[in-house]
Amino acid sequence: MEKNLKEKFEELILDKNKNFKGWDFSYLEKSGRVREFPLSWNYYNEIMDYCKQASSLLDMGTGGGEFLSSLSFLPEDTSATEGYKPNIKIAKESLEPLGIKVYPVEDDYNLPVESESFDLIINRQSFYVVAEVNRILKEKGYFITQQVGALNHLELNLLLGAENYEFEAWDLKQASKQLLNGGFKLIKMKEDEVKTRFYDIGAIIYHLKAISWQIPDFSVDKYYEQLYSIHQLIEKQGYIDISCHRFLIIAQKK
Repeated sequence: MEKNLKEKFEELILDKNKNFKGWDFSYLEKSGRVREFPLSWNYYNEIMDYCKQASSLLDMGTGGGEFLSSLSFLPEDTSATEGYKPNIKIAKESLEPLGIKVYPVEDDYNLPVESESFDLIINRQSFYVVAEVNRILKEKGYFITQQVGALNHLELNLLLGAENYEFEAWDLKQASKQLLNGGFKLIKMKEDEVKTRFYDIGAIIYHLKAISWQIPDFSVDKYYEQLYSIHQLIEKQGYIDISCHRFLIIAQKK
């Protein structure tokens, strides 16, 4: 029997109470409640050849170590950094049994890593400071990053009437310029604007809790009416598509 709109909405917003830890979206992904349209590249495949040739590797902003621990080939000297305190414990529990050292980060502008320590640094959607990447990377070393661009999920801010988040100008052009000015040459660059499809309002709420920088003041209570309007739209057409903005850079230290 079909529930009425309001009753279903009240059930779905209970996802605000679901716990999110590490960088694990499996709660939504396993059920198919959210789908990202495919990019024109695959981050895993982009880094694997470099991993096989590297003698030392650093994963910047490893989250709970979910992605790093999934790689089929890692250099013997592999480390990770993480700055979000709840994730540090998770990352250590996941990675240290694999022989991977986890460096807790308090200041992105002063990483607790010795200069010229790694010949490969990977970074999947985490903040970085070009000068620090340059400092800890060995000469001729590679930096590979996939970043979330400023257009990502912009419609959610518009639909909820929230301010745009702080990285408004972040895109391939700006990131490339920073790296060029910071002592790197660019090997490969790609940028995509695709879609993320949400199938219910609970998935959106869970997602916004996980990526808290998108709408820093987000809460169900504050945006209740706007969330209900989005719920009505999803119930009418079965889903809602939101912009997904990603870019990839492979750079080499000069």
